[in-house]
Amino acid sequence: MNIRAIFFDFGGVIQRTEYQAPRQQLAQRFGMEYEDIDRIVFNSPTAAQATIGEISVEKHWQAVAQRLKVGKAEIAAVEREFFAGDVVDLTILGYLRSLRPRYLTGLISNAWSDMREYLIRAKIGDAFDHLTISAEVGVAKPNARIYQLALEQAQVKAGEAVFVDDVIANIEACEQVGMKGILFKDPHASMEQLKKLLKE
Repeated sequence: MNIRAIFFDFGGVIQRTEYQAPRQQLAQRFGMEYEDIDRIVFNSPTAAQATIGEISVEKHWQAVAQRLKVGKAEIAAVEREFFAGDVVDLTILGYLRSLRPRYLTGLISNAWSDMREYLIRAKIGDAFDHLTISAEVGVAKPNARIYQLALEQAQVKAGEAVFVDDVIANIEACEQVGMKGILFKDPHASMEQLKKLLKE
């Protein structure tokens, strides 16, 4: 079957933490390990709730502030510092833009309620025909429903779609739905794999 749509994950693929120093310094300031601060922001109960839209991103950061014992004013600076080492891969975005209109492009991301606004503000949103954001649809990867919603939105069959993600469980889940999965390991190898698949 012909490929008609290419979906990408965002965090860990299009945007990656290339510099650990800001997060490391933040952790040290609060007397923590890097993994501890990472867990508070990404793997806490409120992070999980924010990921499926049960609470707003603001509520989640309020919980982070309480956990770190900082005030409202300081938490905004903490958030900026936490993400200061993250870099958007402009080469991948350029490649995605080049695929249109021959292919539909889409995002399938486990992300909080501010994701869409961030993509617009960062001038990234234009690379995608469709955005499937977990906080907006109320379900997160690797739940099969999020892939089905993305396919419905793009109006393509599972066998006509490719999905690129850096988490093996998410790739296995998309393949169970019938999509072709590419596990993102590094930009060059993964892009070459995608190009080869599209050429075939």
